Amino acid sequence: MTFVTPVISTDVAFALVRVVVGLVVAAHGAQKVFGAWGGPGIEGWKAGMTRMGMRPPTFWGYVSAHTELAGGIALALGLLIPVVAALVTMQMAVAIQRAHWAKGFFNTKGGIEFPLTLAAVAAANGIAEPGIYSLDRALGLPAFGAGAYVVVLLVAWLAYFAGSRTPRAEQASATKAA
Repeated sequence: MTFVTPVISTDVAFALVRVVVGLVVAAHGAQKVFGAWGGPGIEGWKAGMTRMGMRPPTFWGYVSAHTELAGGIALALGLLIPVVAALVTMQMAVAIQRAHWAKGFFNTKGGIEFPLTLAAVAAANGIAEPGIYSLDRALGLPAFGAGAYVVVLLVAWLAYFAGSRTPRAEQASATKAA
């Protein structure tokens, strides 16, 4: 006698993981945009961007907070998956680099464990087919695929690189002070 268990479709599995991670990311965005669940709200988040050295902090405060809120919702719904997955991946990469890296690996000390997991799930969804349980498929949108994910990720990285560099005037004054 052979014991066989039913196999769950990868479409169902990816949709389940995508919905959970998308809603978690969106909840963090709601903390930043609205101050929900004890979050900083947009003013507090813009101040955080200043502390992290992002230039201009107001612009990056709005971009990053709304990337999490809208991107998380879109990821959960399966809408424009390669695009929002790349943006969420980049958002988590920036969080790792700016806020979590120095704290080690484990989340108990504020380390990279949690944002790394969210980034990995976003990346996996970004390079995979959207699956039948997605708005992309329901709306008949073309599957942009891994190429679109990589292009958006590269553009986001270039934008981050430009926004994280110290302006030349500050570099010059720092050099004179040294």
